[in-house]
Amino acid sequence: MKHKKLATIEDVAAMAGVSIATVSRAINEPTKVADSTRRRVADAVARTGYTTNAMARSLRMRRSNMILILAPDVGDPNFSNILVGLETEASKRGYGILIGNTQNDAERESDYLRFIASNQADGLILFTGHLPYGIAGRDVATPLPPMVAVSEPVPDSDIPFIGVDNVEGARVATEHLIAQGHRRIAFIGRSASRSINQMREEGYRKALAGAGLEVDPALIIDCDGSTESGRAAAELLFVRDRLPTAFMCINDAAALGVTIALNARRYDLPRDFSVMGFDDISFASFVTPSLTTMKQPRLKIGERAMDTLLALLEGRDPPAQEVLLRAELIVRNSVAPPHQRSAATMRSFDRH
Repeated sequence: MKHKKLATIEDVAAMAGVSIATVSRAINEPTKVADSTRRRVADAVARTGYTTNAMARSLRMRRSNMILILAPDVGDPNFSNILVGLETEASKRGYGILIGNTQNDAERESDYLRFIASNQADGLILFTGHLPYGIAGRDVATPLPPMVAVSEPVPDSDIPFIGVDNVEGARVATEHLIAQGHRRIAFIGRSASRSINQMREEGYRKALAGAGLEVDPALIIDCDGSTESGRAAAELLFVRDRLPTAFMCINDAAALGVTIALNARRYDLPRDFSVMGFDDISFASFVTPSLTTMKQPRLKIGERAMDTLLALLEGRDPPAQEVLLRAELIVRNSVAPPHQRSAATMRSFDRH
């Protein structure tokens, strides 16, 4: 396995088109270098990955007024509206944003941290649910840049978290199904690794317990939140022949997958089965039947997260270590009281 050659100051000078001495001044005495030259050097540093202790000192002395956002998937429908809130609040305060689409790749995460090392970004917004890989292994004596977690908290850390109250939201969603008369409710979204899934499952369990209903482990199905995993989860319940009357899904994408599976079997929704989502992403009102779901206050999440990070950058205590905003129940057409059908009739549908 080949190892990348460490960048040298000569590499930085060549890429920036300046002398080695100028690179040294830009890093150690930035006020003595023209802004345009300093920006060229900073860009070359970021592109080559060159770092020095002097540069770390420079980071503490100067500000770029830029915030780096690390997201595993910028195509996530939740991301764009939260991003609007982040950018709006940052712009009010004179900050810009940089977006790092990590694609769940450790090397990409580490590469994006060059913006921090080269003084091109002052703090981090994390959508990843974990410390960036390039930071996680660093010397504990090295101070970490200010960070705020959004959507998913970072376990076992003191990083402030801003997001929806997943436990409460899932409890409200499940209670809505119970109020419609459902007693056999599947949970589509079990995960041993993702905290957001675990919190929503906790809300589901609380709602059942509050109604005096026992949890049936056979109705709790693994799902990573994708449409395909939602479809596969519904199919698994048919294979097991342990059918619920309603599906409580980890998110709207999984709910779409469940709906696709049920439609393929020619069931009449919500007459035969009810489907509940979570997030209220853009397509939720356009599918058939339109999806009953929990709406995340995404714009507010972004605004509060950026306000918290800028407080840290200004040396103030964050307004709160954890901010949990309430999700809103959006009632549409995918949930209805359970319709009584014979087991024989249900099986006749299953054969199609």
